[in-house]
Amino acid sequence: MKQIVALMALGVSIMLSGCSSNGLDQYAAAEPKMSLEEFFDGPIKGWGMVQDRKGRVVRRFDVIMEGSWDGEIGTLKEKFVYYDGEEQERVWKIKRKAEGKYSGTAGDIIGSAEGQVKGNAVRWKYEMDLKVGKSTYRITFDDWMFHMNDGILINKSYLKKFGITMAELTLFMQKQPVSE
Repeated sequence: MKQIVALMALGVSIMLSGCSSNGLDQYAAAEPKMSLEEFFDGPIKGWGMVQDRKGRVVRRFDVIMEGSWDGEIGTLKEKFVYYDGEEQERVWKIKRKAEGKYSGTAGDIIGSAEGQVKGNAVRWKYEMDLKVGKSTYRITFDDWMFHMNDGILINKSYLKKFGITMAELTLFMQKQPVSE
C-alpha cells in the first residue's frame, strides 16, 4: 500500500512539474530581453498565416503596425491586409499594471487581454468574436511571443474553443527604421 501511495505521489509530482514548465518562468533568463515599451514603439511590419486543425494554411496576411507610449499607456495601431483582399484594422490600448504585467483592450476584444513578460517571452490571453464565413465564433487566444535578435518578434497563437485548439496563427514581426 505504501508503495502505491509513493508511486501516486511521484506521478502527481511529475505532472505538476511538467505543468509549471509550460509557463513563462522557463524563459526568465532568456535573451534578448523583451520590453513591450521598446519593441512596440514606432513602425513594425509583420507577415503571418493561419493554419487549421490539420495544419493546412487557410489564410495569409501582411500587417503594418505603429506603436507609441505615453508613460504606462501604449497605443498599437494594426492594419491587416489578407491575401484574399480583406482588410482589417485594430487599435490596442495597453496598460502596464505591474512589473512584467499588462492589460490591453481593443474594439473587437471581449473584456481585456491579460499579458505578462519574462525574459524574452510574452504571453497574452484574451477572447474575441471571430467571423469565419457567415458564422461568428467566440475564440480564446493564447498568444506566445518570443523576442529574437535583429528586431524580430515571433508570435505563435493558439485559437481555442472549449479548450481545444481549433487553429494556430504564426506571425513574424520586424521593427522598421523610424522615418525622419
